[in-house]
Formats: sequence, C-alpha cells, structure tokens
Amino acid sequence: MTEKYTALYDEHKKLGASFTDFGGWQMPLKYSSELAEHHAVRNTAGLFDLSHMGEVWVTGPQAATFLDYALAGKISAMAVGKAKYSLICNEDGGIIDDLITYRRPAAEDGTDVFLVVPNAGNAAVVAAALQERAAGFDVLVEDASARTSLIAVQGPKAQELLLRLVPAAQHSLVTELKYYAAVEVPFLVGGAGKELLLARTGYTGEDGFEIFVDNADAPALWQALVAIADDGELTPAGLASRDSLRLEAGMPLYGNELSLQGDPFAAGLGPVVALSKEGDFVGKAALVSMKEAGAGTTSGRRLVGLKGKGRRAGRAHYPVLKDGATVGEVTSGQPSPTLGYPIAMAYVDVEYSAPGTALDIDLRGKAEPFEVVDLPFYRRAK
Repeated sequence: MTEKYTALYDEHKKLGASFTDFGGWQMPLKYSSELAEHHAVRNTAGLFDLSHMGEVWVTGPQAATFLDYALAGKISAMAVGKAKYSLICNEDGGIIDDLITYRRPAAEDGTDVFLVVPNAGNAAVVAAALQERAAGFDVLVEDASARTSLIAVQGPKAQELLLRLVPAAQHSLVTELKYYAAVEVPFLVGGAGKELLLARTGYTGEDGFEIFVDNADAPALWQALVAIADDGELTPAGLASRDSLRLEAGMPLYGNELSLQGDPFAAGLGPVVALSKEGDFVGKAALVSMKEAGAGTTSGRRLVGLKGKGRRAGRAHYPVLKDGATVGEVTSGQPSPTLGYPIAMAYVDVEYSAPGTALDIDLRGKAEPFEVVDLPFYRRAK
C-alpha cells in the first residue's frame, strides 16, 4: 500500500512528531508525551490533524431521501445546520462504518446538500458504497476527501482560542454554535477572512470544534492557531492521546468496538437505527430480525465499560472471565490518565452486563478484577 500524507505532514515534522500508520496514512502518534497531550486536552486545549478522515458531499433533489435509504438513521429529519451521528450497514446488518452527516444550506437551485464524514480507514469504502447505492436516485455523490483537510481544536479553551481568529462582528457564530451543529465562519488567516466550515463536534469528551479546510489552506490555518495561543494554551496532540481521550469518553472506535461482524444493538447503538422511518433502507430486514431476537438485550453479547479494581490494565482481545470461564472479550483498554485507574470497553454475555457485576480480565494468565460500569467513564463539567 502506498503511504499517504496529509497536507500538514511537514508541520508535524517541524514539531518533532513520531509517526504511525493509520488507515494507510502517516499520522502523528505523539509529539513529545502522550500523557501531556491527553492532560492538555482535558485542561486547556489540544490541536489535532484529522485530515485522514473522509468527506463525501451528497447533493440533489433526492439527497435526503437517498441518505435515508443508504444510512441507518433518519437523515431527512435533520434541520439545516445540524449534524447527526449514524451508521452505514450492509445487507446483513453489519456495520461498514459509523459516521457523521452534516446538513448544509440548500444549493442555489434549492436542492439539498449534505456532507458525510466517514472514518479514515473506511473513507474509500463508504464513498464507493454511497455511489453504488445512489443508482435510481436524483443525487450526486462526490468524494472530496483527497482535497479536504480537517483540523480539530478540543478542550476547555477551544472556543476562546478560535475567537482570536474570527472577526469580532462574527463571534456569535462561534459562541452560539450548539453541539452537533456547523456553520460557515470567516477565519482571519493570511490577513483576510476566509469562510470555513466550523463544526462543534469532536472525539475527546471535551467541548471542541472541527474545521474543514482546503488542503492548500490547511498549513496556514494550523500555523495561525499555533501562533495565537499563549504558552500552554494549545498543545499539538497525536493519535495516542486521541485514543485515550475517546476511551474515557466511551466513544467507539471502528475496528475495535465496531465492525462488519458486530451489530448496532450489541454496541449499544440501537437508538441510532431508525427502524420506524418510512421506506426501506440497506440492512433494515436484518436489523429488524436482530432486534426481535433480543440482540444486545436478552441474547448474545453487549458492549460495556469495565473499571479496574487494581492497577493493571486490560488490552484489546484479552478474555473477560466470570468465575474462570470466558464470557467476553476486551475491545479497548488502558490506564485512564484522567481518572487514575484502568478502564476498558468489552463485549460480554448479556447476563453479565449489568453495572456492578464483578468480572475479571485475563492478563496473560492472571485474573485481574474489574467491575461493569456505565459508559462513559468520564463526563466533562458543564
């Protein structure tokens, strides 16, 4: 596989980043200390390059109807300016990807406009699936991933920092932006106000924003964000801290908690699946059968949070035990930098999924005690 590089690769090199492969992309794993980057996001703000994510524009008179068919959620019910977390499934109900869809203002001819953002490793697969499913609909599916960068500012100081790059007259666009919403905002980059799509979304459990920008303008925006921050206010952060942050926030990662072999109900994502929406959608029949069979509620396994009673952490694929018998498997786990004890997400047999249930994780032959707890592990103060 040919290595891919984001438009910000040189910026990361200047900052001394350690790189790792993620979905074929060379991405910053960390810049210095992943723990310092994690704590920066919890206490001040972190700066992330998310340009490996996909961006697929869906436009046309039947865009909303098409997305209702292509995705598991009721996309047509979204208001303009809002965002919605959803799933794209195959005919068997397996999860191809989890993604966010943004409804943008209608085009000049009045047709609907949506932006679908899949995960990095699945971007091409999702774009191809959408293009295939578009047959018979009056809709255009355009994969803009290769020309689009995505920069995130996450943490308690995120809003304060962004306001320094937005004209005072437009500050309300930022301050009044709700969670899971997006708006075009003029950013003062390169001496002029360039309108960029700003979303109040994130993957850290903190308040924060994600900014969509053309590749050509991404380095200037990154540099401007670094330049306007005082010492300690904004810390470039890599994938290592992003993973520990999202785990604390109980957010699933595709390839760990979500997969083609899994199903939305076992993952606790039943509310994301709009079985009651009008018409058919891809995977509906299989998903109806799964729900009727009690998937994730009375049968099979369910995704839970596990809190460690000791100091050793479970890792992905470690067995989960009850009285020495295997009843599940860890999907993600590590010591929590914020909470100070080991945490994990795991699929366990539904009869052992209630909060308070005592379980063990098999840590290479030694049973380490854990307890089932509600997700998320961490909630920010509001």
